[in-house]
Amino acid sequence: MVAEKKSQKQRAGRPPRGHWSRRRRNHDNKAVAALDLGTNNCRLLIARPARDGFRVVDGFSRIVRLGEGMMESGMLSEAAMDRAVDALKVCAEKVARRRVSLSRYVATEACRQASNCAPFLDRVQAETGFRLEIIPSHVEATLTLAGCLPLLDPATPYALVFDVGGGSAEFLWLRLEEDGGHEVLGLVSLPCGVVPMTERYGNPEMTRGDYDTMVADIQDMLRPFDTEHGISGVIAAGDAQMLGTAGTVTTIAGVDMGLTRYNRAAVDGCYLDFEAVDAVSSQLVGASFEERVAHACIGLGRAELVVAGCGVLEAVCRIWPIGRLRVADRGVREGILLALINEVNGSGVQQRAAQSQAAQ
Repeated sequence: MVAEKKSQKQRAGRPPRGHWSRRRRNHDNKAVAALDLGTNNCRLLIARPARDGFRVVDGFSRIVRLGEGMMESGMLSEAAMDRAVDALKVCAEKVARRRVSLSRYVATEACRQASNCAPFLDRVQAETGFRLEIIPSHVEATLTLAGCLPLLDPATPYALVFDVGGGSAEFLWLRLEEDGGHEVLGLVSLPCGVVPMTERYGNPEMTRGDYDTMVADIQDMLRPFDTEHGISGVIAAGDAQMLGTAGTVTTIAGVDMGLTRYNRAAVDGCYLDFEAVDAVSSQLVGASFEERVAHACIGLGRAELVVAGCGVLEAVCRIWPIGRLRVADRGVREGILLALINEVNGSGVQQRAAQSQAAQ
């Protein structure tokens, strides 16, 4: 049991070694935490084991724009680092309060690319107790897939899964097996996240011409992956499904549903027709910044970036005309939680071995 006199920073959970932190707790009070610090968002989930996997008991999400300005400078700005550390302090308080016994804290594209990431990580550890693990893009994609797998239809033999993030976008091409398993046939990470696309094509506002150029350029990025794996041919035969995750897809789904307030329960697992993608994208590209801010599912934090997100999604729909996609409001954090729950249940050795093999 941790002594009562320990400081808040100590209780926040600085791992003594490695990236899988453990603290001795009552076995009946196990809680696990997954944190994902991305280019745009800082997200935390805390959960406890349940019969069907895990039950979320706490969470946190804040737009921090960690990667803001990185296309020009190649560095994390002081303001962006301040925003991220402030959000991480909130997460540390939640981790301490929930008495987390096992956790994993990861960072993605902005930290992968920033030349000044090392001092930022040192600052995070000093001020929050978190030792962030910078994961490569293929690990990010694998964790996202683990979180989203339950939403795929096993009756359709192939699946295209994509995650439009703040700094990059990951695409996976899968073959689903009859026994419920799957094989990753192809995986690619492309630099078409909403932050760099906004900074490249949308300063200060993205015109319709800039938008069309961006969509065409993203299609050019996607074509080699399509050609390498023959994805278009499988789609033409009617043997493929599509699943999209992260803020772009969930926001467009929320707008299409006419939600007066974003509702994860309504969005996660819903289907989005490509006609709806076209309609919502046209609406948002033609809207003013103020009109986008006023939308209940967008708000100030996403108003600048959502147009670039529409462009990425439109490019995906044009290259791979499946006709509809399934929307997932889940990803890296859920994939981490599933692995941590296995760890709590005593099967962590096998789980980590499988992850290691997948990463090779």
